[in-house]
Order: sequence, then C-alpha cells, then structure tokens
Amino acid sequence: MLFKGSGVAIVTPFTNTGDIDFEALGELIEFQIKEGIDAIISIGTTGEAATLSIDEKLEVINFTIDKVNRRVPIIVGTGNNNTKDAVSFSKEVSELDVDGLLVVSPFYNKGTDTGLIEHFTEIANVSKVPVMLYSVPGRTGHNIPLNVVVELSKHKNICGIKDASGDLSYTMNIRNNTPDEFQIISGNDDLTVPMLAVGAEGVISVVANIFPKETSEMVHSFLNGDSKKSKELQLKLLPFIEAAFSEVSPVPIKYATHLLGFGTPELRLPLTVAEENVQQSIHQTLKNLNRL
Repeated sequence: MLFKGSGVAIVTPFTNTGDIDFEALGELIEFQIKEGIDAIISIGTTGEAATLSIDEKLEVINFTIDKVNRRVPIIVGTGNNNTKDAVSFSKEVSELDVDGLLVVSPFYNKGTDTGLIEHFTEIANVSKVPVMLYSVPGRTGHNIPLNVVVELSKHKNICGIKDASGDLSYTMNIRNNTPDEFQIISGNDDLTVPMLAVGAEGVISVVANIFPKETSEMVHSFLNGDSKKSKELQLKLLPFIEAAFSEVSPVPIKYATHLLGFGTPELRLPLTVAEENVQQSIHQTLKNLNRL
C-alpha cells in the first residue's frame, strides 16, 4: 500500500520564460506537507509530464525527493506508450528514493489485452518499488479492461490502480474481482466520496493543489466512519472542482496555484494560459471558499 488518504497530483510551476520554477515548486511542496497531504505524485498529467524532457523530469524528481525529505511518500509518473522507454525510465526512477510508480496505460497505440498485460508486467518486473496502474480513458482513449486489471493484480509488484474512468460499475467490479490488498485510488475529484463508498482508499487529486487539508480531511473522515463530514466536504469543494475542470487540466489549476502565489500561470504548448472566463470562475470560487 503506497498511501491512504489524499495524494496531490502536483503541478510543475514554470517561469515566464518557460523554465521550471524550482523555487515555486519548493514552496508548493511545503504548503502541501504543512496542510496535511498524504502523498505527492510528481510529473503526472497535472505536472505536464508530456512536455518535460527526460532530464527535466529527473531534475524535478530529485528536487522533490530532497525537498520532501521522507516526510510523505513520493509517487512518480513513469508511463509511456513505448514499452521499451517506459521500462527503462521506470527502472531508473525506481532506483531513486521514491516510494512508488504511477504508470498510465499506453495512449494512441493503446495495446491489445495481451499487449497491455505484457507492457505493465515488464515495467513491474524491473521496478524496485511498487507500481500503480493508471486508467484514464479521457486521456488515453481506452479504459484498462477489467480482465487485464484482474490479471495484473496477481503480480507481486503491482499494488493497485488509480481509477479515473468515471465509471462506478468499473470501480465496483475491480473491487469484487481483485485481492483486498489491491488498492483502488480515485482519479476523479468529483467522484471521490462515491468511490470511497464502493471500495477506494484515497484520491490522487488535482484540487488538492489548492485545498490539500480539505481533500485529506474528506477522505480520512470517510475512512474513519464519518461519512456525513466527508459528504459535506465533497459538496463544499464541488464548485471549485467544476471550475478546475472547466478547461483541459491542468490549465485552470495552474491559474489557481498562481493566484495563491506559487509561480506563474504559464504552461507549455499546446496548453495555454486559462481563458478569461475560466480565470474569473477560478478567482470567484476561491473567494467564495475563503482561499483568497
């Protein structure tokens, strides 16, 4: 088990010239830990991994390792649609002082069921740390099929799945057909509490970049039996969740972290700074929730 509770899919701040803003990243990491986040997920989708070079990814990972200093688990996104590259990078990262790998299913070329099983198995075989599958059909064009998840759950080094399918039936079928120790982690901020109700044990959250304390409290309240408080927090955060996903992520959340003082709102192409209406929505919801 990599963590229980709320893990933040942390953004990668950039300067106005497009370089990585390590000062802002360090400040954001400190904010997350101070506010009670349970894990930090580095260079995932929210961290704009798709536009970081290998060298930049390793810089971010090593910086994060040093800054976190073992205070919370670090999980690193190492997925790729080229199995050879994914295996090589996953092996290299797993030999650093990290706690786990988050491996997205192959995108564009997708893979057959057999191909997916072999893809994830090769990565898990070389990794020195546990591997979490990541199913996000909105990004990859396909869900990891249930039978593939069930088969991979038997691998000793595959510990769970980040489920961003948005399909509670899929989530429930995973829970019914995998070992109890195989973790399900929500990948949808708007469905965290419903997913906890059917067997998830946490969330990897975009919104936690801004509301780490509230997101963690929402999950832990549910896990500790206080479903009423958990529900109230989910509903309280819903307006901001909707604003944070009103444009392709991480565009809105990058503007929100900027408003809180963690770097610029800049992204790397093909992503661009949030449109004016999205900026207004983010600003207003943060004011309504007393974050500004």
